[in-house]
Amino acid sequence: MARKSALITVMEQAARKAAVRLIRDFNDVENLQVSKKGPADFVSKADLRAEKVLTEELQRVRPKFGFLREEGDPIVGEEEGTRWIIDPLDGTTNFLHGIPHFAISIALERDGQIVAGVILDPARDEMFWAEKGQGAFLNSRRLRVSGRRSLEASVLATGIPHMGRDFREEFSLELNALMPRVAGVRRMGSAALDMAYVAAGRYDGYWEHGLSAWDIAAGVVIVREAGGMVSDFRGRSGLPADGHIVAANPALHTPLLKVLRQAVADRKN
Repeated sequence: MARKSALITVMEQAARKAAVRLIRDFNDVENLQVSKKGPADFVSKADLRAEKVLTEELQRVRPKFGFLREEGDPIVGEEEGTRWIIDPLDGTTNFLHGIPHFAISIALERDGQIVAGVILDPARDEMFWAEKGQGAFLNSRRLRVSGRRSLEASVLATGIPHMGRDFREEFSLELNALMPRVAGVRRMGSAALDMAYVAAGRYDGYWEHGLSAWDIAAGVVIVREAGGMVSDFRGRSGLPADGHIVAANPALHTPLLKVLRQAVADRKN
């Protein structure tokens, strides 16, 4: 059985406490108060309550750490260079439509490096977690990315730009280039779970544009600790600063990145 460090235990306990109320809100979703942050970009009382729980729980046990949060303002901690990156509800649109595919995401960043991550799927009671140098796990089972070596056999995940989102033209070019080359493309509506599924070998690869750090931070370390590769569209590692991400098993990362880049380059030429 996988042994969780004190750090991962802290993160799991915070996520599970937030999940209790999140599931209660999900089962009563028609009565939630919802507001708009932008076109097709919603925030509910469930998001805010979950973020409050996460912040309070993590501050209680690690009071000197800072925070980067989706809904709340950043918090500068006493321990310079160390902060939590949290998304209390990744997949809000799914949540508000009664679709049980959403997650709580917590990552810890130290000196610009993501060193630990937890992604909890409350609806399925699946917790994906990893700590740098210690491997990746689903609950107590060790995770490895898939072993498929050809795009033709692969199933990929992505996010489709919708109202209020940019990169629609680029995405159309990329999708049209990939569809004839792969076994399938899925759009499930949670970037955090897309990354977790790559780590678990359920997807062979994933790409998306215009994401925020809290969408993908935990997934970055989980995919890498499961043996996968994560980069931006230029092939640079680290947490993609521009929000454009490509994640895949080692055999498919370069071919996937090549098709994506070539699709857009051909149009420009």
